[in-house]
Amino acid sequence: MYSLNEETRRKLRELNLNEFIEIIDIQAKHAEFVNMPFNDRLQLAIDHVYQVKYNSKVNRLINSAKFRITNASVADVHYVERGLDKSLIMSLSTAQFIDNNINIIFHGFTGSGKSYLACALGKEACLRGIRTRYIRLPDLLMLRDEADLEKQGLSKLLKKFTNYKLLIIDEWLLDELSEEEQHFIFELIERRHDSTSTIFCTQFKTEDWHDRLGGGVHADAMMDRIVHNAAWVYAGDLNMRQFYSKTKAI
Repeated sequence: MYSLNEETRRKLRELNLNEFIEIIDIQAKHAEFVNMPFNDRLQLAIDHVYQVKYNSKVNRLINSAKFRITNASVADVHYVERGLDKSLIMSLSTAQFIDNNINIIFHGFTGSGKSYLACALGKEACLRGIRTRYIRLPDLLMLRDEADLEKQGLSKLLKKFTNYKLLIIDEWLLDELSEEEQHFIFELIERRHDSTSTIFCTQFKTEDWHDRLGGGVHADAMMDRIVHNAAWVYAGDLNMRQFYSKTKAI
């Protein structure tokens, strides 16, 4: 049975292919691989390396996304007596909206499951190798305040959050924005416009947005860049917090 010599192992380690070394060593220890054609053994080894590296990449993307609800899953979304459009959610789970740079707006009352739906779609994006980040708007604005104290801090922060192919902003417009915050959000939205996708989770309907964005020219510009290129998804009529608390009590 063929085994790798030390020089070959060294080269594979330099190429960050430790997984290939591992699978070849495993094959060398099992008799069923003795009579297997070389091409078949090689294909199995390549499939193993790909799967391990894919899993590692996905786990890394999910961890760095900082999802609020870590166990959110499209497969576990509840639809019964909720009024949530299942066909739309399943369509969004393909992540094609990200390929087309379309925004998603989950709107509904507190407890309707907006954050869960957003995190579930975010995880689907990670499974497709898409860099994703979840953040609450209050936390993003806190980062803005901290960055403002550093030289070029705001530019670096804007660049960081512009580069996520999918950005999830939760608790959108929950609090009033100062002029400085309005300008920061405008700059972020402007930089992401037509090149990325953003998921917004909000309690407010579109007619409330303009005033909560400040009511001025920045509000006009942000509305134009977000609302006209977005799919609005109503989170449903069911209070999901109450629903799951009752389910656990049964």
